[in-house]
Amino acid sequence: MLEADQLTKRFGDRVALHPLQLKVEPGEIFALLGPNGAGKTTTINLFLGFLAPDGGDARVCGTSVKSDPVGARRKVAYIPELVALYPRFSGLENLDYFSRLGGRARPADELLALLERAGLPRDAATRRVATYSKGMRQKVGIALALATGAKALLLDEPTSGLDPAASHEFSRMLRRLAADGVAILMATHDLFRAREDASRIGILVAGRLVAQYSRAELRDQDLERLYLERLSA
Repeated sequence: MLEADQLTKRFGDRVALHPLQLKVEPGEIFALLGPNGAGKTTTINLFLGFLAPDGGDARVCGTSVKSDPVGARRKVAYIPELVALYPRFSGLENLDYFSRLGGRARPADELLALLERAGLPRDAATRRVATYSKGMRQKVGIALALATGAKALLLDEPTSGLDPAASHEFSRMLRRLAADGVAILMATHDLFRAREDASRIGILVAGRLVAQYSRAELRDQDLERLYLERLSA
C-alpha cells in the first residue's frame, strides 16, 4: 500500500533523507521513530507529494507520487499533528464540506455515523469546532479518513499533546483501521504508543533508516534502550 523505493531528499548541501527502502503492507502499522530533524516529516511529505524527491520514488497503492501526485494523493488520507478545521463550523459541517470538496458527498446520517465510528458523540458532532479539544479534532480527522475510503493512512505525531485517555482511544481507532486492512505509516516520538500499536518499528537517524524491528522481535526487548543506543551510535 505504501512503498518508498530508494527515496531521497536534499535541501541544498544537506541530505535530509538518504535512499529509503520501505514497505507498509495492508493491515500493518509502521511506526517511524526518530529525533527532531531525523527526516520523519520529510518522509511523510514525500509520500503526500508536498515535496519532490531528488532520487527514487514513493508509491501509494501502486501509484507513483512522482509521476502522478494527484492520483496518489487521492488514495491516501493524512492526519497531521493538529487537524486543520474551520472553527465556526461544527464537526459535522466540516466533514460534510471536506467530503464534498473531495467529490464524495454523503447524507448527514452517514456522516454522523462516521463521526460516531471515529469516537465523536452525536451531541459533540453538532457543536462548533472552536469548542473542541485536540483529541476531538483528531476524531474528525479519522472520520475524514473513513469518508475517503482510503486504504493508506499517513500520520505525523498524531498523539502529541493528547492526554493518556485520548491517546489510548486514538490508538484503539488506529488498530481498528488496521484490522480493516488499512496500511498506516506513523511518524512519532511516542515510544510507548509505538510499542503498543505498531506491527513494525523503524528508527530514523539523520535521514537514515538505521534499524527495523517487528513486534515479535521487540517482545522481550527494551525499546527505549534500543532507541537510545541507535541514536548514540
